Amino acid sequence: MSTSEPGLDRHEWESEMQALEEQIADAPAESLPELGDLVERMLAERGYDLADPVLREGEEREVVTEYLAAREIATLIERGDASVGPGDVAAAINGFRALYDHLVSGLGPS
Repeated sequence: MSTSEPGLDRHEWESEMQALEEQIADAPAESLPELGDLVERMLAERGYDLADPVLREGEEREVVTEYLAAREIATLIERGDASVGPGDVAAAINGFRALYDHLVSGLGPS
């Protein structure tokens, strides 16, 4: 878990996401790995166990599963896999955004 203040985390995350939004609009596939990195840091700072989702139950398992599905697409893009289509990219971006929103909403007002 993060030892910093939740308000500071939220401000940093919102600033980073705001910067990413323009990149996502201009080049969604290329921005996907960076978006994934942001969400991964957020999950880690909130104490989610990304290494062992099988042991997780309930909401936490759903969060980790959503992250892993979106991260898989981002990894394929980083490797230059031509089988990743625009629908896959959109699904991954939507998954990462949903996780971002979930994590930020759990922190309260900034």
